Amino acid sequence: MKPLFHYDDKAISKEIQKSLYFNMLKSRLIEEKMLILLRQGKISKWFSGIGQEAISVGVTLALEVDEYILPMHRNLGVFTTREIPLYRLFSQWQGKASGFTKGRDRSFHFGTQDYNIIGMISHLGPQLGVADGIALSHILKKESKLTAVFSGDGGTSEGDFHEALNVASVWNLPVLFCIENNGYGLSTPSNEQYNCESIADRGIGYGMESHVIEGNNVMEVFSKIDAIAKSMRKSPRPVLIEFKTFRMRGHEEASGTSYVAQEMLEAWAQKDPISNFETFLLQKKIITSAEIEDFKAAFKKDIQEGLQIAFDEPAIVPNLEAELADIYKPFNYKATKPTTTQDTKRLVDAISEGLRQSMEIHPDLVIMGQDIAEYGGVFKITEHFVEQFGKERVRNTPICESAIVETAMGLSIAGIKSVVEMQFADFVSSGFNPVVNYLAKSHYRWGQAADIVLRMPCGAGVAAGPFHSQTNEAWFTKTPGLKVVYPAFPYDAKGLLATAINDPNPVLFFEHKALYRSVRQEVPTDYFTLPFGVASLIKEGTDVSIITYGAAVHWALETLEKYPHISADVIDLRTLQPLDFEAILTSVKKTNKAIILQEDSLFGSMASDISSQLMEQAFEYLDAPVKRVASIETPIPFASALEQQYLAKRTFDEDLLALLAY
Repeated sequence: MKPLFHYDDKAISKEIQKSLYFNMLKSRLIEEKMLILLRQGKISKWFSGIGQEAISVGVTLALEVDEYILPMHRNLGVFTTREIPLYRLFSQWQGKASGFTKGRDRSFHFGTQDYNIIGMISHLGPQLGVADGIALSHILKKESKLTAVFSGDGGTSEGDFHEALNVASVWNLPVLFCIENNGYGLSTPSNEQYNCESIADRGIGYGMESHVIEGNNVMEVFSKIDAIAKSMRKSPRPVLIEFKTFRMRGHEEASGTSYVAQEMLEAWAQKDPISNFETFLLQKKIITSAEIEDFKAAFKKDIQEGLQIAFDEPAIVPNLEAELADIYKPFNYKATKPTTTQDTKRLVDAISEGLRQSMEIHPDLVIMGQDIAEYGGVFKITEHFVEQFGKERVRNTPICESAIVETAMGLSIAGIKSVVEMQFADFVSSGFNPVVNYLAKSHYRWGQAADIVLRMPCGAGVAAGPFHSQTNEAWFTKTPGLKVVYPAFPYDAKGLLATAINDPNPVLFFEHKALYRSVRQEVPTDYFTLPFGVASLIKEGTDVSIITYGAAVHWALETLEKYPHISADVIDLRTLQPLDFEAILTSVKKTNKAIILQEDSLFGSMASDISSQLMEQAFEYLDAPVKRVASIETPIPFASALEQQYLAKRTFDEDLLALLAY
């Protein structure tokens, strides 16, 4: 039998050829065992990479061991070639503690810094932007390294793919985009996924070098990727690779392959990467049949031993305290007290100064956002930052919120803090998926911190209309793993921003646009921090507890100035997640009446949640029902009269007086 592929072995040592073969064989032998276990009901699901092993193994061996790889669920060869202990892989698939996610996620949805592998999430696309961030870290650290990231042909239809390629191209990042074109996205054939001759053609549109490689020829994969990788280390740039291959089994085993013509399956079976390469190596006398059989026997024994360890390991016993403790990376807040030197500052100035001082304290901190460099941002928060910190650390971004959030995640994986400015909080919707599915879940899933602050200019009152006026904190306060900060005063904004940047967890930092230049306060001129989860008692009284945050704090204070006879506690929450409910409870137990004022609309909001907690925990102290005051249930209108009608400020006086009269 003659192999179907031409193997050019002149520049590849026999040792590497054998390594390529035996690493492919490892992956195949594990897969064959997993298919047996699946039929026996001993594993719950399996995504087969049979027929695609040459790509995973060839790419992995071409990279240096400390270069990151971001594989997908058909890239078992990446994990085995990096020599992850088999029992840990099997424990991961069994949901056991010796896996990588403490039973919280399955299959290949995990990462491990020990092996420089960052696993996928089911949404596929975000890992491409994460690779951008890791590659950016190589540029910032002046490392001659690259990052490889995998996707399938179906995944190239996602917007994240295009955003990630665009960012990598514009910033000249050393990312090796590895697209495994295996013919199908689940059951949808490639000709229904894209309308160009080759996925590699898309590189032209991004000004990016691209190549098509025979994905079943392991020698071609290794030799070409090895050459490209060496070139990228010397001359950092992104490269798009399309590997032509085929998926021999279903998307996952339950889906089968009934939608594939039998003739096509048979044709690709003849192109099997292992059997073809094995024939070549035997004919060249680089290996012998005895070596193959000895390896199979020994490795099957390793598989069985690893499986036995995983099977014998006890099932995870649920521990509520441990589950809750792993939502966030532990953060030991250290207070930094300011000196007595103060200056009168607007909210916008306090935020700018706090951000600047954090850039000085954290010399690798990167800030990213649209128009934030020379222009200084639409609100001038970062004006003149470029002159002080340079364009490597103050980075204008393309208009692609999703990819930039993902890039920030990649920086965090590489140990670099970042601040991302959403030009308006409304625009976070374009990056919603990576915020709530990647950043929020990363530490819980596999212990990786998302050391990122998202700055969120928000709020109505400036005639900005439906797309630039939302105060959308409730989208995130209900998402475990995120922290949400919402200051109302310059002093709080500066101190809390410093803490947000110090905190290794993802923080959404809301800044009300209408307060930027309308609120002034004496603020320390030097760096200081304030703790999360501690509300501010602005006024003290006995008649009622006014619980509020953001611009609504100022509405409450304005109302009390009009009614000096009202004795009220005014609680400025300052942080919404974590929430200082103890301060709320203490106040309500004293005043016996509570009114919650917010700018956001009512349903599903902070006011609703605080109200329900008060009814559960302070019912016997209440002399009246808890009152919630919020804006009306419409988008935020543009015209001034309509906007004023929209805002909760319109009815607060009336609602407060009615509660006091109850």
